[in-house]
Amino acid sequence: MRKDSQAILDYSVDWTEWLDGDTISTSSWTVTGGADLAISASSFSGGVATVWLSGGSAGKSYRVTNKITTAQGRTDRRSITITVEDR
Repeated sequence: MRKDSQAILDYSVDWTEWLDGDTISTSSWTVTGGADLAISASSFSGGVATVWLSGGSAGKSYRVTNKITTAQGRTDRRSITITVEDR
């Protein structure tokens, strides 16, 4: 996924199929690859977890990881790669 360094954009992970009837009770996000890509906000609704990202340096890629815990006590993580470029 691509992002402009000046943009503030939302990215989501859809857990619906994996949940198989369970629900998300907690969701947290982390960024690796540099502190200049910042988490502005995060939320979850139904089976979808969303993070809002700002900043980042053009030419760099960042790994953004979502970790959830479900109502039944299961935990899992999914990561996406965000590449920042000046558009």
